[in-house]
Amino acid sequence: MKIVFDNYEVCSSCQSLWGFSAYFPEYKLLFDTGSNGRVLLKNMQKTGVDVNEIEYLFISHSHWDHIGGIDSIIELNPDITLFAPASLSKYLLHDLKSMVKELVVCTKKPMQLFDNLYTTGLLGSEMPEQSLIIDAQMPEVVTGCGHYGIENITKVAKDFLGKDIVRVAGGFHLLRSDDAKIQQTIEQLKEMGVLYANATHCTGDKAMQLFSREFASF
Repeated sequence: MKIVFDNYEVCSSCQSLWGFSAYFPEYKLLFDTGSNGRVLLKNMQKTGVDVNEIEYLFISHSHWDHIGGIDSIIELNPDITLFAPASLSKYLLHDLKSMVKELVVCTKKPMQLFDNLYTTGLLGSEMPEQSLIIDAQMPEVVTGCGHYGIENITKVAKDFLGKDIVRVAGGFHLLRSDDAKIQQTIEQLKEMGVLYANATHCTGDKAMQLFSREFASF
């Protein structure tokens, strides 16, 4: 996973704005698009990601800081498969369908996307959000914001795959949580077999420090 947009520093010459996007070169998949397309494209260039190599775009949820760069990506590379949550505006989905090679609308049901990649399905009601499951040698969950709770998302993925999730990454939505809640989340993840964590975006400085103390990064 190569983070290309974050409110934390991506690279010394990259610009940091509120939002999140990451690229998975082995799958040619871009996860979310940050809040600003121009900045996303510049950061991708700085980190060695060619927009024309992208074959898949996965959108976790409808918040502006995760969909702001969609137009910039598909304007330069419309030959992609877009995995979009059903919670997006029906009008936006209608427009996007005409702008990409293929639009796959993801619902509440977990399903295979391609190869060993799956969606958790949309979780939560206040802000429905899907997360990415990678069924690799070390099974992994990647979240955009983790509104449903990283511990709850991980359990859904674990139950779906029938095996431990070893690595978690992305925004964990603990920005406004106190130490007790953060520590409880950490313990729950450990109990489920999580060994590695790359926490960023809306996780919050305090939680990121605790996660880095309790888990190895990858």
